[in-house]
Amino acid sequence: MAFSSPEASRWWDHLQHLDGTSDLSKIATAAGRALVVLSETYAQAMQRDLRGLAAADAEVVLIGGACDLDGVLRVPANAALRQALGGTLTSLNARMAASWLEYCTPGRLISPEAQARWDAWASQAARPERYARTPMSDELVIAFIKEMKALHPDSSRTRLLRLFRDKGMACEQKRFADLYTSTIGRG
Repeated sequence: MAFSSPEASRWWDHLQHLDGTSDLSKIATAAGRALVVLSETYAQAMQRDLRGLAAADAEVVLIGGACDLDGVLRVPANAALRQALGGTLTSLNARMAASWLEYCTPGRLISPEAQARWDAWASQAARPERYARTPMSDELVIAFIKEMKALHPDSSRTRLLRLFRDKGMACEQKRFADLYTSTIGRG
């Protein structure tokens, strides 16, 4: 989503009106708890709903998000946990949520003991990742894509980006995808 915060909020409000989605705070209050997993961008778009959740009579845990809210236990996204949890940064919050649940007391999302167990694990498991990759021009990225597609015609865009990065070259994922599409097409 490439919206400004006001545009993103309007987008979220529009989506809720389209399908008659219930108010999140009502859902949380009825259930007594809510586990919310959001990227920073989505959390910014949903600020009004998150403030409503904070005021709800429920246990609310926010994994990821954009900022702390009184009444919500926020577990900020932590890229240093990616290696311990596996997968990509794109899905890290979901894997953090699954891991959080492993530390919870059955039937509860929040307890001092669960928080202490999570904090101890996270501090032990955290491994900051630092990449010493060289930024490349569009022309060099395109040349790489053409060369690799000629050598490995069945390779996906994702696989080519992995090969590119494994060679110590840097290119943001969206930029690589755009260059790939303009060079090879969508297929």
